[in-house]
Amino acid sequence: MLVLSRQRDESIIIGDNIVVTIVDIRGDKVRLGIEAPTEIPVHRREVFEAIQRENLQASRMQPRDVSSLRHAPSTRHAPKDD
Repeated sequence: MLVLSRQRDESIIIGDNIVVTIVDIRGDKVRLGIEAPTEIPVHRREVFEAIQRENLQASRMQPRDVSSLRHAPSTRHAPKDD
């Protein structure tokens, strides 16, 4: 793990296109600003882990499990005759 010291308004750059800036420091909390391309997901660790758990659970579903899920009403409409 790389450990860096930064002060408020200072940044680090990851790769060519991710910038992490120290936005604020209050007591034992640090606020970070993260600039990254939209195709790169950025999550807090606990959110990332929850997504991973949900994906793993979904990948283990059997066809019989899927048939018991409720489906929202279809929003597709029949094509209009002009």
